[in-house]
Amino acid sequence: MASGLNWDGLSRLNHWLVAAAMVAMLVFGVYLHEFVPRGPEKGALIGIHKAVGVVVLIYGVWRVGYRLIQGFLEETTAMPKWQSTLAKVVHWVLLISVIAMPLTGVLGSYFGGRDIDVFGLFTIASAMEPTKGLSDAFMGMHGVFAKMTILALVLHVLGAIKHHYIDRDDTLKRMLGRA
Repeated sequence: MASGLNWDGLSRLNHWLVAAAMVAMLVFGVYLHEFVPRGPEKGALIGIHKAVGVVVLIYGVWRVGYRLIQGFLEETTAMPKWQSTLAKVVHWVLLISVIAMPLTGVLGSYFGGRDIDVFGLFTIASAMEPTKGLSDAFMGMHGVFAKMTILALVLHVLGAIKHHYIDRDDTLKRMLGRA
């Protein structure tokens, strides 16, 4: 279980690697969805997005499992109940998103009849017969999770900034290993 005032090095590494991967995938996904026109170039970029998504899913399962086993640190500063509750909700949304975002994308592709080649290492074969309804449902969830994750990330970063500059506590420092 988490103890003391600081996260262990592996917890910090997991946090920052998954954070970087999730932000990069969200930015890349929005770019693909909003700015890249249909065509072979978009298909190739989507293939990269899917392959990285599978890697994020695999690492994300490890990250979330490790976090659940390690537990959570206590707050560094007493906060109003609503802030404490919001912080916990945001953390849970982010943890769930680490698995739900890539999983819904994989399932959307699977039921849409589209294979996922993971950098030539292995392939997740699509359903034998595409099921448009299921594919659309999972891709819709993928989009909803993207929006929820972006909102949660913004709140998470704003909370870290608040703790560091307004509360002047060690919340951010302990995630950087400096507390």
